[in-house]
Amino acid sequence: MAPKPAPVALWHRYRAPLAQVAIPAGALLIFLVLWQWYVREAAVPLYILPAPTDVAASLYNDWGILSAALLITLKITFSALAAALAGGVLFAILFAESRFLELIFYPYAVVLQVTPIVAVAPLIIIYVQQTELVLLLCAFLVAFFPILSNTTQGLKSADHNLLNLFEMYGANRWQRLRLLLIPGALPYFTIGLRIGGGLALIGAIVAEFTAGAAGEKAGLAFRILEAGRRLNVPRLFAALLLITFTGVVIFALTSLISHLLLRKWHESALKREN
Repeated sequence: MAPKPAPVALWHRYRAPLAQVAIPAGALLIFLVLWQWYVREAAVPLYILPAPTDVAASLYNDWGILSAALLITLKITFSALAAALAGGVLFAILFAESRFLELIFYPYAVVLQVTPIVAVAPLIIIYVQQTELVLLLCAFLVAFFPILSNTTQGLKSADHNLLNLFEMYGANRWQRLRLLLIPGALPYFTIGLRIGGGLALIGAIVAEFTAGAAGEKAGLAFRILEAGRRLNVPRLFAALLLITFTGVVIFALTSLISHLLLRKWHESALKREN
């Protein structure tokens, strides 16, 4: 039976991860305390700058409204990200296998990427009648290109010596793709996934601002606009806090997926574990 590690050994083992959490958390706590103190001492009006306790109270009291809006935003974000993943990976494989298809379609993907979504959204609103579909398309267009470009680059970055080896042993196109190209492209894909996850949320919020979805289909962006018009600044801050927290959770989830895919073989994950 292996001996239990001593407390000193445990401390040295987990000191760095604990510091990575404790230092930002301590800085945030100090910032909140100073914010609370300043608002109370300077008697800042609630409609100018609410105290953290006011934001927390609004988050609690308006949770029914904000949680429903959060679910709408999450639905749009993750649906757009799933569509971007499917489309980005599929087109990346096609581009890696066919130079002709890449020459035809890749420039249009670049055009979609460099065109601001705020400029495209009014056209989508005109031609698409369903509000939810408008939001989904806008978020999809923002998240699609990073996944496509990174995965395409990864599929094209396979070692030429290994490609020659597969060819020498008579591997067909499917075997080369499954056993060499896709595993080699995983680090690039995970980068695109992390970028696309954040951009999907940004695209959903921007689309909600542009489309002006209201009523039962109103997301957090509409609640921010609504709170601003009514000078309900604590609710505005609460909605913004939920958006920020959602972005952090999405980044954490995509980073976890990246770690699970790469932890047993890729140098970046192995170095992190060591």
